[in-house]
Amino acid sequence: MRRRGRRTGGPARARAAPAAALAAALLLAGCAQSVDPIERLGRRAAQGARPAGPAAGAAHRRWGLAAPLAAPPSRPARPPAGTGRPDASPPPVVDHVDTTDRVVFLTYDDGAGRDPRFADMVRELRLPVSLFLTDDVAGPGYGRFARLRAVGAAIENHTLDHPALPGLPYAGQRAEICGQRDRLGARFGVRPRLLRPPRGAYDATTLRAAADCGVSAVVLWRAALGPDGIVYRRGARRLTPGDIVLVGSGRDAGPTPTERTARLLRHAQSQGLTVARLEDYLA
Repeated sequence: MRRRGRRTGGPARARAAPAAALAAALLLAGCAQSVDPIERLGRRAAQGARPAGPAAGAAHRRWGLAAPLAAPPSRPARPPAGTGRPDASPPPVVDHVDTTDRVVFLTYDDGAGRDPRFADMVRELRLPVSLFLTDDVAGPGYGRFARLRAVGAAIENHTLDHPALPGLPYAGQRAEICGQRDRLGARFGVRPRLLRPPRGAYDATTLRAAADCGVSAVVLWRAALGPDGIVYRRGARRLTPGDIVLVGSGRDAGPTPTERTARLLRHAQSQGLTVARLEDYLA
């Protein structure tokens, strides 16, 4: 009788064959798709690296500028608060800074915080701006101004309630100026050194009260950017080095503060000017 030999594979071998074939196919596919790291670098260099957004130098184009803003000249560190005028003499009233640096200074009142895009513009362009705040107007939205301060904006004094200061008694003017100084100090941890009186109006009592509240300069403006363009309060009918500019709040039906700022920046660049921080020039 013929003895049947023992089968040594059977169903198990049959099941293993397709699995091995599948594994080999996957291995070959992975090898075909893999690229040597050196080859990958070569392909990337040949294609050119894509910009990474505003941080890669495209921020100015996003805001409608033909070129990046030129950096202002470096300034010496400002003196500590309270050391500029030790005798409490009246602070100077300025609408222009006496400088040969080809810079202008951008200032805003309370309305700038209403424009949600403005903080992005300040951050991406590293734009030095000064915000003069009234507690009665800006107080409900101090969170928006905190964001602006976090991206580099300076916070300054515009009184508590935005009254017409001329004619008010000393006690009333001092309460308006010192009161907002203290309110901003409590809210933002800063003691503002600059004061913009409401509507740019002041009298001798305003200057005395401002001095007693530690104000180093009363800031007006030589040029204002409204819905219809730039209006000059005095002097040359063009931007000049050292001009303090008030950018309108956009409460009217005209462009927003962001749009007005972009327009002003284009105009300044066309005259070879850039933007500097006002606080670096007023001790």
